[in-house]
Amino acid sequence: MVKIGATSYKQTRFGILPRNKVLELEVLGTRKGLLFLNQTIKSNDRLTSDFIKKTHKMSFSDILLNDAGKFRIIQVTYSGKEAPHFSKISEMIKILSEDTEFALLKLPKPTDNLFMERVVELLSHFQHRFVFIHPFVDYNGRTARMFTSYILMRLDLPIIEINTEKEIDRKSYIKALQKADEGNYQDLENIVSKALNESMINVIKK
Repeated sequence: MVKIGATSYKQTRFGILPRNKVLELEVLGTRKGLLFLNQTIKSNDRLTSDFIKKTHKMSFSDILLNDAGKFRIIQVTYSGKEAPHFSKISEMIKILSEDTEFALLKLPKPTDNLFMERVVELLSHFQHRFVFIHPFVDYNGRTARMFTSYILMRLDLPIIEINTEKEIDRKSYIKALQKADEGNYQDLENIVSKALNESMINVIKK
């Protein structure tokens, strides 16, 4: 990413584009990824490193010319902290995938009063751990949120949209993730729960 004046530019498959055009590609990439996951839901694919990498590549290959679908091999910082060492990524994602699949198996029945509460906990922990690992050079948050929706698809629940485009929403989301770093998931669970409730209401209205 190169900055000229107040505008950011980025090399993409379509040449060097300003930030507003890159954002359009990001939105389209996310839609493409969700469409792929929706088509995959019929086979009920389990979370694996290869599945996650394939989805990331399909979503963001137009923007990340050399890094889409590949776990990073460099050290990066985000939100003022250093991500785990890149040598640990494969094992951490493997464990996260296995833990998530196990948690899915252990969910209460949908008729149980605790079902939705446990779903929100599962989604919140998955999102936090994925972003914490930061497996890719870029678009870790978008990928985490796409797979959050994939988990919901597998549970026959409506997908959610956690808006981080507005500065105030993005700051709240990042702050919630930072609190989760310290073991406090309440704010993140509130964000996920609110988004899920809104999605369910929208489905009922339709």
